[in-house]
Amino acid sequence: MRKIDKIILHCSATKEGRHFTVDDINAWHLARGFAKIGYHYVIYLDGSVHEGRSESLIGAHCLGQNATSVGVCYIGGLDADGKPKDTRTDAQKKALVELVEKLKSRYPEAKVYGHNEFAAKACPCFNVKKEFR
Repeated sequence: MRKIDKIILHCSATKEGRHFTVDDINAWHLARGFAKIGYHYVIYLDGSVHEGRSESLIGAHCLGQNATSVGVCYIGGLDADGKPKDTRTDAQKKALVELVEKLKSRYPEAKVYGHNEFAAKACPCFNVKKEFR
């Protein structure tokens, strides 16, 4: 079993209200040379949570942090003009809280971070520290 000390939150960097799936993200990641989708979980607009990469496998979602983290992505993160925006639906917000709580119970030492805390990106386009610490 991997030692998990981080739960890293991401957005898919897709425009508000546009539906994408694990299969879509998997195709994008394969095109970038990944072995498969880099995220462990993806939260759809309706709040449903879908497994991407197995938690038992090292992710491919945050350079330098993958070995000891779980990557969670919500669909969205950009406004209609393609600028960063917290586009989470109420269902996504609720699902994200519930998923983080489940992961924290499984990995009590894990801290929650936004991708932007490790890279010069807006992702996940909301203040993770304010919501999860």
